[in-house]
Amino acid sequence: MSLSNQDSTNNIETAGFTVPSRKIGFTVMSIIIVFVALWMSRQGSQSIVTDSREAATIEIPGFNNDAWNLPDDDLLGFVEIPAGEFTMGSNPALDRLAYENERWSNLQRQGSVTLPAFYISRYETTVSQFQQFVEETGSNITPEAIQSDLSAPVSNINWPEAVAYAQWLDEKLRSSPLTPPPLKDLLDSGASVTLPTEAEWEKAARSNDGRVFPWGSQLTSEFANFDGGQKRNVGAVMCAGCAYGLADMAGNVWEMTRSPLQDYPYDPEDDDTNLAEDALWVMRGGSYADSLNNIRTAVRGAVDPGVRNDTIGFRVVISTR
Repeated sequence: MSLSNQDSTNNIETAGFTVPSRKIGFTVMSIIIVFVALWMSRQGSQSIVTDSREAATIEIPGFNNDAWNLPDDDLLGFVEIPAGEFTMGSNPALDRLAYENERWSNLQRQGSVTLPAFYISRYETTVSQFQQFVEETGSNITPEAIQSDLSAPVSNINWPEAVAYAQWLDEKLRSSPLTPPPLKDLLDSGASVTLPTEAEWEKAARSNDGRVFPWGSQLTSEFANFDGGQKRNVGAVMCAGCAYGLADMAGNVWEMTRSPLQDYPYDPEDDDTNLAEDALWVMRGGSYADSLNNIRTAVRGAVDPGVRNDTIGFRVVISTR
């Protein structure tokens, strides 16, 4: 369930040419390579900005393009997760698909974690939302991140880019009159827009009743996009019976968190330590390409911060943690 960078090398071979001299040939070739690289870079940047400007002006049903393409509802798509305790981790007696890294300790199968109230996005962050961030910041994001439907979850972006988007949205919500009062009050009290911790993600996915899937403990393919071939647009299938009414907490794309992968028992203080090291970041929820065992609420994947993959995206929270 972990992914890491893979380097590739392209070998350029020449044949059928007479090279006048090694020095002259190298100089000419260097000039050509530099020129082509600069031209391609400029063209790529222009195409991304052009595409994102077009995306920012397109009316997408259910989303507000005047409010950073967030969902068009009273809380801009954010859902309150109340303060309180929930059960984290897996009990193999109740979930026979549980992995060992979901066990709380050698003596305890599951643990209890208490969290303050927070808000989480009902949907995964979309292509159109991320494109507006790219346009306004001039970020150099790979074209693969925007080559899909505007309402699809953004993918092929790495962990630092997801964090940068959250920071950008934080600034927007703090300074805009469009921000709903409950969100503005929470931000003014010290909260921030960020990626969820894995505890926040798990509580939002399973509520406080320890369910195996977001909709309950029985398998159904009705609400989850998994074991298939492609992403689907966010909110394409709603799940009224899912914890807090959130969409795609199982399948569609893996969702990155701000928690480094560490052994249980979970301690929120661990999320703030050793982050200068090259941590693997926890990701949750499984993807469209994953099988049943990877779309459970307690499953813990991990990703290197530099990885880009079509099966990995994110959603954001407004949290005081």
